[in-house]
This record gives sequence, structure tokens and C-alpha cells, in this order.
Amino acid sequence: MHRPRSRTIFRWIHLIFAIPIIGYVYSPFDQIPNYAPLVRFIFVPVLVLSGLWMWKGHVVRKLVAKKPAQQDAAKAEQLRSRGYQ
Repeated sequence: MHRPRSRTIFRWIHLIFAIPIIGYVYSPFDQIPNYAPLVRFIFVPVLVLSGLWMWKGHVVRKLVAKKPAQQDAAKAEQLRSRGYQ
């Protein structure tokens, strides 16, 4: 999936899952216990994860797609041969 498309998908997920939280905050006090488990265990974690992914997803992608050790060693050797330490 392309990065702009995934960014758009995560942005929409983030916005859609924020709507029930707005309802939770502005609902009458006697109805809050009806919404509490869904908000605590579904909507807030999805919001946090999608927000973190939009903020630091590039770091996670870089860690997951790490190069094998041989390529790192070859690159380090090239840098040493050029005079870098």
C-alpha cells in the first residue's frame, strides 16, 4: 500500500473512532456507564495506536524493514575505505 493512501486510511480511522468519544464526553451523566467499556477498551486504544502510527510510523517501518547484517557490514567497510570512521 502506498504511504499517502495508508496515511489517509489511518487519518479516517482516527477521525471515525473519535466520534464515539465525543458522544461519551457530552452524553448525560447517567448514560456514561453504558459507553464506558467500549470507550476504554476499543475506541481509546484504536485512537492512540492510529495517532502514534501517524506520528511515528516512519520509525516503526524503518525498524521492521531493517537491512540484513551482511549489507550493514559491507556498507561500513565502504565507509572505512573512504576514510570515515
